[in-house]
Parts: sequence; structure tokens; C-alpha cells
Amino acid sequence: MEENKLYCSHCGAPIDTDDYSIVGEDIVCTDCVEQYCSTCDECGALIYDDDIYGDDYHTLCQHCYEEHYTRCTNCDCLVHMNDVYSHNDNYYCESCFEELADTYIHDYGYKPDPIFYGNGNRYFGVELEIDVAGKDSDYAERILNIGNDSDDCIYIKSDGSLNDGMEIVTHPMTLDYHKEYCWEDILRKCIHLGYRSHQTSTCGLHVHVNRKSLGETRERQEETISRILYFVEQHWNEMLRFSRRSEVAMNRWAARYGYESTPKKILDKAKESYGRYSAVNLCNHATIEFRMFRGTLKYNTLIATLQMVNRICDVAFALSDEEMQGLSWSAFMTTINEPELIQYLKERRLYVNEEITAEEEM
Repeated sequence: MEENKLYCSHCGAPIDTDDYSIVGEDIVCTDCVEQYCSTCDECGALIYDDDIYGDDYHTLCQHCYEEHYTRCTNCDCLVHMNDVYSHNDNYYCESCFEELADTYIHDYGYKPDPIFYGNGNRYFGVELEIDVAGKDSDYAERILNIGNDSDDCIYIKSDGSLNDGMEIVTHPMTLDYHKEYCWEDILRKCIHLGYRSHQTSTCGLHVHVNRKSLGETRERQEETISRILYFVEQHWNEMLRFSRRSEVAMNRWAARYGYESTPKKILDKAKESYGRYSAVNLCNHATIEFRMFRGTLKYNTLIATLQMVNRICDVAFALSDEEMQGLSWSAFMTTINEPELIQYLKERRLYVNEEITAEEEM
């Protein structure tokens, strides 16, 4: 080869002074550039086709691929780091991440077959709304890992009434099972992740009770339900204070049916104004739903709420219409012996008029 003559590093042909390009550290003739090289979409550098990183839609040099791109852990597609979704130190494209999120946060209409936990006749299903910290798949997974450590006791759903949160839903559990369940750990984790419930204007605590626990026949169940409705209406002021809701919020999310002189008349009115957003929702075939309570991340409040619902169901089941009509709030209080419920009633000034120290509601 002639000294000082340029030759193509790819094909070896001599090159005129201006008829070449630099590919990496190589001098390459124009013909080889056109046949064997491409341009990096990210930085514009020439690269050999054999050294291309990317896919059918992206041409990348090694440096740009390693600096700006990764591959989806699930489907292996190429994803720019600006568009990637991270979960448990893995990277996902948007489509795969949404599928992953769906395994932890279900649509609002999701309703699996119920799994009953505990031995007994009366079961309680809890819907606890949490807000502020996000509809976050990673957070949902952390909560589920606590709640479903040994059994599938809870699931999580989206809820359009929340600003930036989600809803924790339990399968039906007896009251004793709820008390022994890991509620304290779940609530503590929610607080640690930044969620709030009571300290929002959006969150509720809804409690479902199975209708079968209210009577052996449909007729007997309706009699008990009528007395439940009567109790709520007769003691509306006390129930409003118990709920921690304002009258305005109650009217929006859990409106009263309105007082009538007998349990049957209130039930008849409830059937005429059938609606889900009622203090006691009767729209479900298998359960009735107490919707009046404000959300909480305080364990004692949660358990006391379940105990209160249980006590209301007890007296409605045991008493006649006439006895229910004559039941005063103070007389009802004498039936209560659960320490959690007594503590909460004292905090709300509904048990005895004494000042006690109460932990902050979350």
C-alpha cells in the first residue's frame, strides 16, 4: 500500500481524500457505509450493522443503549429509561406494569367468591378506604403481604371516590377472627406508607353483615333488619357522633331513611327509597351494609366499630318491636362489655361524661 494513502477499514479499497466516514475508530468508504452501517437514533453516530443494539424500531449504539435504555423484565421489549416503570428492582414497560398492577389492585367491580374465616354464625366483611399516598401497586403488594401471609383474607380495589388511594376489602370473618387478625400490622403499615383515612374528606369504613345471621327465614331476617333501621333512626344523634362524620358527609355517603313510629314503617320506607348510599344499605342480596362510619387507621376504633355493629344486630335480633321502641341509649349501653367499644364510646362522650385521653385518629 502506498504511504499516506487512505484505505477502507472494512473492504480495504483505496479512498479518495473526502470520500469516507469515521465509524468508531475506523475509516470506512462511502460504499461500505451505505451497505454495512447505520446511524444511532439517540446520538447520531455511525455504527456497523453488526454492532447495532435495539429492536425493529430503534437503532442504537452500545453506549446509548446502556445509558438510556433497558428491557422489560416481563416481555423483553426495549424501553427508554424515561418511560420505564420500576417495581421490586425490576423494570417494566407500561403495558406489562399495568398487568402487574392489576394483580394487586383490582377494578372497583371486582368481587371474588367469598371465603369465610372463623367459626360462628355472624360474619363481617370490612371495606376500608385509604387515601393520600397513591393508588400504588408496590404499596398494595406490601399491604397484601401482611394481610395474606397465610391465607387470602383481603384484596385491594380501586375506588373512584378517592383522590389518590385505594380500598382494602376483607373476606367475611367472625368478630373473634377480626380481633385475632393482623389488623394492627396492616394499619401500621398503611400509616408508614403515608396513607390516611380519618384525616381525609373521602374515606369511609363500611361493614357488611351476612343476612343469614339475622334470621333463619327471609321473613325473620327482614324483621331483624327493620329493628336495625329503627335503632339507627331512633338514636341518630348518637350514631352520628359515633360515626365521626359530619351531617353533610353523612347525607352524601350514608343518608338516613328518616324516622317512623315503627320498625316496619321504616323498612317499608327503605324499600321505597332503595339506594346504596344509605346509612344501612339493603341493596345486596346476601348482606346488609353499615355505611355510616368514617374511615380510620386506628386499631381500637376499627374493632370498636365492628363490636358496635354486632351489638346493634344482637338487640335487633333478640328484642320485639315494642321492646326496641322502648330501648333508650343508656339502656343499650348496659348491654356493652367489650373493652375496645367502651374505650371508644368514652372517647366520643357516648358512654359516660368523663374526660379520657384518646390517641389521634388517622
